Amino acid sequence: MPTDPIADFLTRIRNAVKARHRRVDIPASGLKKAMAQILLEEKYIANFTVLEDGKQGILRINLKYNEGKPVITGLRRVSKPGIRQYRRTADMPRVMGGLGVAIVSTSRGVMTDTRARKENVGGEVLAFVW
Repeated sequence: MPTDPIADFLTRIRNAVKARHRRVDIPASGLKKAMAQILLEEKYIANFTVLEDGKQGILRINLKYNEGKPVITGLRRVSKPGIRQYRRTADMPRVMGGLGVAIVSTSRGVMTDTRARKENVGGEVLAFVW
């Protein structure tokens, strides 16, 4: 069992993209489903489904490629279990000058940095995707 499930989620996706796999299976959780939904809304992945296995479920993510090149070029964990990174609305980071997206866990749920600024809410910056 990994000590940091979000880092495990990002690493599995990163490894699958580097190996040019079409899909990746990850143990499911509510937070991982919310992060996958953001990746889908921002068009970084083709789609995802939750498969029931009698335990916690499996999140199957279908990766997206554009002319043989992966759409996801980078994933980075920001807030770690040892050093949490919280940001106010005014201090919300921009990923690659707005070309990427930051995934933020707020009191109103998991959302992108753009939506957090729009709703004027801060939170824990979980990851950067570009």
